[in-house]
Amino acid sequence: MDTGHQGDRSEGAVMTLGDHLDELRRRMIWAVALPLPVAVMAFAWAEPIRTFLCQPAVHALEAHNLPTQLQVLSPIETLGTDLKIALVTALVLGAPWILLQVWKFVEPGLYAHERRFVRLLLPMSAALTVSGLALLHFLLMPMMLEVLVSFGSEPPQRMESASTAQVAAAPAVPTLPVLHEAPAHPAPGQAWLTPDHRLAVAVPDGEGMVQVLSVPLVQGSRLAQQFRLSEYLDFTLDFALGTAIAFQTPLIVLLLGWLGVLTPQALGQFRRYAIFLSVLVSAIVTPSGDPFSLALLAVPIYGLYELGILLLRAAPPAVVARGEVFSRIVRAARGGT
Repeated sequence: MDTGHQGDRSEGAVMTLGDHLDELRRRMIWAVALPLPVAVMAFAWAEPIRTFLCQPAVHALEAHNLPTQLQVLSPIETLGTDLKIALVTALVLGAPWILLQVWKFVEPGLYAHERRFVRLLLPMSAALTVSGLALLHFLLMPMMLEVLVSFGSEPPQRMESASTAQVAAAPAVPTLPVLHEAPAHPAPGQAWLTPDHRLAVAVPDGEGMVQVLSVPLVQGSRLAQQFRLSEYLDFTLDFALGTAIAFQTPLIVLLLGWLGVLTPQALGQFRRYAIFLSVLVSAIVTPSGDPFSLALLAVPIYGLYELGILLLRAAPPAVVARGEVFSRIVRAARGGT
């Protein structure tokens, strides 16, 4: 990475080996000081976090009139899942703090221009990770689950509604009312249907009170689609990890450009290979292995390749070393004045 000048290292370069070990130990302690309480808080809030992560699956199942309950097949499955959610949440939320401690440890040994490169990369990495996870949860997962659930679903059987005369002439058949809200004071044994295709029944709880139980009404099918909680969350978290890694593509392109391995012109000529590599990376990081989810991830990855070319044009190594990236972007936005 030739920038034309070196500058001075900070005063931390004269530290002894013992000083470095003491600083490393101190930074490691600080690195876990924040994630530990975050993990405890995340475990206390595991249920809403779990509900948030399961939203794409619930919506996909609802769209096909399938049961929206996720299965738990062992006594400790929910506890183990909540512990995993707490750990992953602590690592995700604490990642900027951990990276800051790593940066504080290595910063004294870097030249001034080298510190400018790192200060540009860390915020970009965090922004790309957040963007990738948001895209995954709000767009990719709902679209992918919609397609995957549809493979095991049968179209609902539709029949013409009876007219008033037909209802009057038909044999007496018990009917249930369709209620948008549960009765204020339901009687034991009272039953009704809800607009979201559920059968609700009021039953006594043995203590003089009444509780309402409900079951989803589903289309008869040879396949019973119901997800297991731990397997679904493993699927989601693995996909999230793969997406977070894949969304670092612009930074990889930027680093290779800074090292002189690639140029914007050469990157433009490698577009056909970039398309192939995007599909290959998607096949590796996509846990489901189906073509649809592979394509859903391959398209954004290739878009990130193009973003890397734009970043390399906007932030060549000489400009970064001089600390003129943002001023150059402002001048370009003003039309080069």
